[in-house]
Amino acid sequence: MIKLNDYLYSGDTVLKILNKYESDLRESAQKNNNQIDMVHCDLLLQISELLQHNDFLTSQSQRLREFYKYMACEYPFLAFTFKGRIKSLIRAEEKFNGYIVNYIYDYYIEHGKFPAVNDLRNKLLCFRDLIAYRIVISLPKCHLKEGEDRTQKELEYLYEVANKLPSFLEERGFTAELSTFEGGNKSTMLNDDVSPYYRDYIMNCSAHGYRSLHITLYDNIAKCFIELQLRTKEMDDYAEIGPANHLGYEKRQDNERSRRDVIPPNKFIYFDEAYERGLLLQLLDLSKLDVNMFTAINNSLINDGCGLFRGRLILPYEHLSRFQNDIID
Repeated sequence: MIKLNDYLYSGDTVLKILNKYESDLRESAQKNNNQIDMVHCDLLLQISELLQHNDFLTSQSQRLREFYKYMACEYPFLAFTFKGRIKSLIRAEEKFNGYIVNYIYDYYIEHGKFPAVNDLRNKLLCFRDLIAYRIVISLPKCHLKEGEDRTQKELEYLYEVANKLPSFLEERGFTAELSTFEGGNKSTMLNDDVSPYYRDYIMNCSAHGYRSLHITLYDNIAKCFIELQLRTKEMDDYAEIGPANHLGYEKRQDNERSRRDVIPPNKFIYFDEAYERGLLLQLLDLSKLDVNMFTAINNSLINDGCGLFRGRLILPYEHLSRFQNDIID
């Protein structure tokens, strides 16, 4: 079986690793008529193209900067950041294989049999977050009026920003995609005209505490999808350095092991291969990797200059709250 782990010890650049991995995987997929690996190869090509041909990101980030400038004028009392990144190779690989494992497991539990290959293939044509931007807002305590709850006020501002975002960006070449999130609740603070486009993980908090608003847009100029996430600083801290990151990761490992216990080995090759690829990535000792522009002391102390593990930064734009000594009427 062709797997990413085998290419991470040669001292090559990320692009060289991507090219070798994709080429070998495509050759194997064609030889074995493996439709899922062919979709996998297409994803690897997308990542490679993003890393090599990123001139369009300048245009894209400048158009997003217009919303940043708008917020700086409209909400001078808020502190906020705009962050952007290209998903890392390891994270994209984990997510792709995780989709396969989860879909096959859920289908098997519900139907007692494995899904058709075409159905599985279609489920994998859903990557919209290889490029992702995040808006994180914070309301400094000095701007709170007596009796106001900071968490509630930040939430109100977050949904207010979310209501204004789609139409603002549509005027600058972006088109909002209807959400595929089914069965969840939506906050009443989302306007009716924008609510169908958002995945509200604030009202539908995950089991390990992750909260955020997500919206997918198509960039008609760059011809690609992007994902925008909107969070308060508290939500961002919880996702990046809190239980949503660490404990959730351990729970996901336990969940995947339980899925392996349910699905009989050697019965469905697509599950077996995706499960093994995902498991091997989780077991990586990053300090042992030999990838150009990447160094790790352990799995927490990492200097990633190539987008292997933490993704390639596109921007941040940072806005510090003004009027720090004044109460805002």
